[in-house]
Amino acid sequence: MADDTDDRGTGGGTHPAAPLPLLIVDGANVVGSVPDGWWRDRRAAAERLRDRLVTYANSGLPGCPGPLDVVLVVEGAARGVESVPGVRLEAAPGSGDDHIVELAQKAAGRPVLVVTADRELRRRVQEFGAEVTGPRAVRG
Repeated sequence: MADDTDDRGTGGGTHPAAPLPLLIVDGANVVGSVPDGWWRDRRAAAERLRDRLVTYANSGLPGCPGPLDVVLVVEGAARGVESVPGVRLEAAPGSGDDHIVELAQKAAGRPVLVVTADRELRRRVQEFGAEVTGPRAVRG
């Protein structure tokens, strides 16, 4: 009988590779955490954050070693920002917070770290086992 297990990243063994930890970044919250004029061009601010996040895809964060699957959730005027290698952009169809909660819920059984300072969002994602950290973790 053929072995259907996934052996990527296991040296050819029969055990499935562990999924990468998921880093979900609340784009609006992180961008808004520094009064640097981001409100004049929200899309450009989201692009700058996206570009900074590329580093963390490989190196990880303190307490969350890389490589990481990095997702930047954007909403509003930042919805047109494109993904780049290492950072996947997700444009929230409605509330960015609701989309982040949905992503955390779908990642059950996988390590998840959500970057936000929003207390209510922190509470909601922790219900699904996600860890949380503040915007300073990714502001560079």
